[in-house]
Amino acid sequence: MEKMEFTENDIREMLDREAARINSPEFIEKDPVQFPRRYDAATDIELVALLAATIAWGNRKMICGSCEKLLGWMGGSPTAYVLDQGYEDLDPATNVHRTFFARNLQHYLRGWRLMLQRHGSLEGYARHLRIADNEAPSWRLAEGLGAIIAEANQGQPDPRCVPGNLASTALKRINMALRWLVRKDGIVDMGIWDVITPAQLYVPLDVHVGRTARDLGLLTRRQDDRRAVVELTEKLRSYRPDDPCLYDYALFGLGLESKGKQFCGS
Repeated sequence: MEKMEFTENDIREMLDREAARINSPEFIEKDPVQFPRRYDAATDIELVALLAATIAWGNRKMICGSCEKLLGWMGGSPTAYVLDQGYEDLDPATNVHRTFFARNLQHYLRGWRLMLQRHGSLEGYARHLRIADNEAPSWRLAEGLGAIIAEANQGQPDPRCVPGNLASTALKRINMALRWLVRKDGIVDMGIWDVITPAQLYVPLDVHVGRTARDLGLLTRRQDDRRAVVELTEKLRSYRPDDPCLYDYALFGLGLESKGKQFCGS
């Protein structure tokens, strides 16, 4: 099939159109974002957002099933479950989602409990870490989370909870959770945080978003790593400086529809 040629203006219009189409209430019911949206307390929303994002790899239907199982263990107040150490009653060998087991969840929630005791909330910890002053707030938050989780587990990190290779990781899951917590258009994302602005977010890059971005000429780097996230986000900021991650919806939607189609930038 002959490749379609797009001008820069064509691409911008396409992204705006697709973002408006996908960023809708109908998106919520099949996406893991539905789970933090079930709660009112900020600490519950934060915890469920990070946990849902942590296991968000693979088939979306399977991810949502695993999230339902996880929330069933935690009951009506995930924050109380953590503070009461309910997770210690789990069999460590119980599977949560694919290669994430109850032992990984226990490792994660021990750190989360310590964080709540010291800082009151994830946003409070983010303020303590001064992530807003960092050029890459999500990576600074990941560094802090990894440190406090390790501290709560006798100094032992767990890459199933937070990636350790922060110099190279695309950090897709934490970037996705931050999109949920920070973007404020009131449609899909919840926008309960003020510690950073939507302008400071980075695109949650996975293989499908990366492929679509390359087809459109938005991304030249071949690896789906931190440098690719920075390159793509900077490009999207040139279209929408205040809210580059709005276009995450567009790239997701175009990725679903691009089978059998080819795109190339101008």
